[in-house]
Amino acid sequence: MPESFTGKFAAGLASYGDRPCIEFEGRWYSGADITSYAHAIASALDNAGVAADAPVGLVVRNRLHHAAAIVGFLAAGRPVSMIYSFQSPEAIGRDLEKLAMSAVVADPEDWSSDVIAAARRAGCAGVAISLTAPAVAPVEGLERRDKARQHARVEPGVALEILSSGTTGPPKRQALGASVLERTVFSVTSGEAASQSAPPEFAYWQFGGIGVCQLIAGVYNGRRVVMLERFTVDGWVDAIRRHRITRGGVQPAVIRMLLDADVPRADLASLEFLISASGPLDPETRDEFEHRYGIPIRLAYGATEFAGSLCAWTPEMLRDFGESRRNSVGRALPDTELRVVDPETGAVLPAGRQGLLEAKVGPLGPDWIRTTDIASIDVEGFVTLHGRADGAINRGGFKVLPETVRKVLISHPGVRDACVVGVPDVRLGQVPFAAVEVPADTDPPSDDELQALVRGALPAYNVPVAFAVVDALPRNPALKVSLPEVAALYAGRT
Repeated sequence: MPESFTGKFAAGLASYGDRPCIEFEGRWYSGADITSYAHAIASALDNAGVAADAPVGLVVRNRLHHAAAIVGFLAAGRPVSMIYSFQSPEAIGRDLEKLAMSAVVADPEDWSSDVIAAARRAGCAGVAISLTAPAVAPVEGLERRDKARQHARVEPGVALEILSSGTTGPPKRQALGASVLERTVFSVTSGEAASQSAPPEFAYWQFGGIGVCQLIAGVYNGRRVVMLERFTVDGWVDAIRRHRITRGGVQPAVIRMLLDADVPRADLASLEFLISASGPLDPETRDEFEHRYGIPIRLAYGATEFAGSLCAWTPEMLRDFGESRRNSVGRALPDTELRVVDPETGAVLPAGRQGLLEAKVGPLGPDWIRTTDIASIDVEGFVTLHGRADGAINRGGFKVLPETVRKVLISHPGVRDACVVGVPDVRLGQVPFAAVEVPADTDPPSDDELQALVRGALPAYNVPVAFAVVDALPRNPALKVSLPEVAALYAGRT
């Protein structure tokens, strides 16, 4: 019988011994350090009357002790459900009660009075974890799980519940099975088990969501991991420079931030390529980056519900199609089938036609899963993305695609970035509204100028009814633009 993911992951963790495992805030922690921390958390849960296989909640942050908790839970086969830390204490408490876990693990700063009160109502145990003494401790008043209460039970096969990025609203929880996590490792590493001397995995995307894949892949393969609590240009560039990292995934916003910061070319010299994922990267920004740094950017596509990528570029594909399919996200991975369907009828569309992308991924089961992404697949099997269907604005029966309008707006030399959302309208139902990000010390374009720009490129119903000029678009911890916060800019004008 093939060894389970849990067994392989535990073996990966054990392989470090006293070797460096994770770097955080400039300090390396060995595999023994991580294992010791994980054992201390397991002991605290045992003392609280929590069964060894009972699922627990983690109010997750990108910190060393949270990474140790995640690693320890996966190595022990204990399911863990992520709880979003970037929300109010009241919202954390509501999540905690809804999940009804036997125990919740969190940083001391997240054990507010509201969260503690919610935990008492749920009858769950509470464990506080920190990098300062005491490193692991029971939360006062939550020392033991209330055994008279019914708590969440193990769901067969589920190893981890992660959160979506929360672009359109509150993050959604997605259950991932242990077998699916093996696919996660493959999609992150392309099946390569790098040597111990190879540059480390670089984990800076939020662990509550798909960003945890870098941590999982690194430990699974016994490879060193460098982690950041949050993205900053200085921190990211420092890690690239010190560790001579050769490749990495970045959000489109990061590409723009690196350009705006005018990072010296020598600081990124080790990079062979970057992979742009989690949103559209406009061609102008991509061209500017590649011209300035000589570092190719490859487009990628994945989603939380697939626990990683659906498509990839191989060296052979790059050699034969790299230029002619420059705007593609590549072809389907070996365990994946992709098709494009008509959003109304579900009929499979021929090559080259745009529609909703559907995927069938072996480890996830035999069913086709419909995404909210508009895509086309050419005769060679290359996938190109054209925007999101769930963001479409119905303006009195006319469909406005926000990404199409955004592309026009960012073509203006005075606009660094833009976001288009639908806002309520009594007569038409919805109308488009745009927030535009303007570089510092630049005179912003007028509303009339921007409206004329859109009107000259697209049918009139695509023209936003109003614009808000901002220094920076509101972004969530995943560096994606927050659509509700952009819509609130319009609400504030009315």
